Amino acid sequence: MEGKIKAEWQTLKKVVIHRPGIEMFFGLLDPFSSLYERAFSRSGARREHETLEFILKNEFKGEVLRLKQKMLEVAQKVPAAQKALIDFARETLQYKGDEQEIVRAKREFEGNIKFFDLAHFFSILVLRPELNYLSEKGERNISMNVIERQPLVNLYFMRDQQFVTDSGIVLCNLAKPSRKYETKLTKFFFEKILGLTIYHEIKNPGIVEGGEFIPMGSFALIGQGDRTNKEAVDQILHLDLEIEELGVVHQPMHPLLPKDRPDPMINMHLDTYFNVAGSNVVVGSEELIKNAQVDIYKNEGGGKFTKVEKAITLHDYVVSKGFHVVNLTTLEQMCYASNFLTIKDKSILAVEAERNVKKVLDNFARTAANDPQRYSKLLDKAKADYTKLKNEGQFFPHKKEVSINHIDVYPIVIPNLTGGYGAAHCMTCALERT
Repeated sequence: MEGKIKAEWQTLKKVVIHRPGIEMFFGLLDPFSSLYERAFSRSGARREHETLEFILKNEFKGEVLRLKQKMLEVAQKVPAAQKALIDFARETLQYKGDEQEIVRAKREFEGNIKFFDLAHFFSILVLRPELNYLSEKGERNISMNVIERQPLVNLYFMRDQQFVTDSGIVLCNLAKPSRKYETKLTKFFFEKILGLTIYHEIKNPGIVEGGEFIPMGSFALIGQGDRTNKEAVDQILHLDLEIEELGVVHQPMHPLLPKDRPDPMINMHLDTYFNVAGSNVVVGSEELIKNAQVDIYKNEGGGKFTKVEKAITLHDYVVSKGFHVVNLTTLEQMCYASNFLTIKDKSILAVEAERNVKKVLDNFARTAANDPQRYSKLLDKAKADYTKLKNEGQFFPHKKEVSINHIDVYPIVIPNLTGGYGAAHCMTCALERT
């Protein structure tokens, strides 16, 4: 059923993606502030995204909804959707400066609506411009400064704005200022374009991002840490879900970083160090999942969960549920090996970790050079992993354990897209699995 998902290994039927556009240009002006891992080629990223879409459509026969394309298609056909899109853009566009010019500009905007194509309004939503007017004496002596208030530079990571439970879509409240506005756009998309109902919307002071949530049949996992706080988890624990229990996974700080100077970006979401490949197999960095503590909450029904007073690690928790763990090295985890997309039970679309290695290592070496006391041990471990994996020819997903567990892998090469800090799982909003 659309908008409800029971388990990550169910067959993927419908997925939402967003091909990055001009907003990515603004993100690449300052990758660090934009939450990107590193600089990369924008045109290369777009080509890779086209390949991702082609694979999902043609190799796996899924229904792929491109956010912009679908929004414009529906708005073109449905007058109510078109009006809603224009109204949304009108609310988004901001004006400052000379009041007389603002009045004129607003009046002209209304008069010009009939001349604009619908993509014009989508661009307003994604770029969020503010027009600042300064006028001087003389005919048309007007300076119009266009300020980008915060373009949606991370919108192509379609996993994070929401997550899909067995009871419906939960709209997230994103943690970082640069991503706050994204959920307004995806909420509009689900409700006004697809006609779906949002089951729950996380309210302040709760913050949560969709990469933290993984449905696993009779239970589900939700990460808690830098991107998801206790207040959001408390709201989730009051939802009337069908799962038997919820495991709250506390984000582990990497043991190779100083305890007084952790870096949560190394494993910012649960799906950056742990994922589910099938009904009895998971993939994760044992170094992290053996340090991640899980609080277990039993579902009493009617939106009431009761905490089980039992300390357990994520590794031991999933093993107790009958899952085998395929281990990832530190370097593989840093190269987004766990951020694959499960297409069906034991069939995954996975990043070619080895093709990411050089870019990741080079970038991290620069980071470590600027702060050796913080990062030198982690860099040394990553380099040692590289030598070992290279000698063995065992980079994920081409590992013996993958074959032993009968996991069918479709590798994808996306070194530019991963520069934004994520891979196939982060870039896809699974909307329907059967």
